[in-house]
Amino acid sequence: MLKLYGFGLSNYHNKVKLALLEKGVPFEEVFVPLGGGPDAEAKTPLGKVPFLETEHGFISESQAIVDYIEAIAPLPALIPADAWQAAKVRELITYMDLHVELCARQLYPQAFFGGTLPETFVARVKVDLAKNLAAFKRLAAFGPYAAGDTFTMADCSVYVSLPLVAMASKMVCGEDLVAAAGIDWKAYVKLIEQRPTAQKVAADRRADQARALEAARARTSQSA
Repeated sequence: MLKLYGFGLSNYHNKVKLALLEKGVPFEEVFVPLGGGPDAEAKTPLGKVPFLETEHGFISESQAIVDYIEAIAPLPALIPADAWQAAKVRELITYMDLHVELCARQLYPQAFFGGTLPETFVARVKVDLAKNLAAFKRLAAFGPYAAGDTFTMADCSVYVSLPLVAMASKMVCGEDLVAAAGIDWKAYVKLIEQRPTAQKVAADRRADQARALEAARARTSQSA
């Protein structure tokens, strides 16, 4: 059985998890904390999550993992059979993961982890993120799914990351840059969460959030 290593608060872990659930592929989740640690480094080159254990060995990087899952379990398909449409789905994933989420990730230390970022740094990220979101919007269909009228691999990426981008930009930049780009991400999330697979991912994310908060309280009480 496949083993997915990571934690429920990780959007890239949830990208893979959603694909596995949509495919109906049996898998076991193995908790790995934020930062991975030496055990993770023995299984994945950078020691980061998610990574997947297969009968052949370990695979890291969420897109490589999702592509592997698509190859070993082609039905139900998360990539169109048509070469052009398949390329457009993968293009959209790249824009979401690399140009939108990775750009917004620079804001996460302040948005989610209590850090403080220099104002000049935030201003630069805001400009870049607004530009990248405008480009993403030109590619995305939201008709009603990210790439068109069918749930695809692109939705596994967009669903888990776009809300984080919106929240981080609002908390740090003072403006929801996703909504400002003309993307109705709340309606999109509501649509995706009609799917039992997404409901499972969302429920597990909330449970992991509660676990993380409890662990933080425990550390605070121990140091007091």
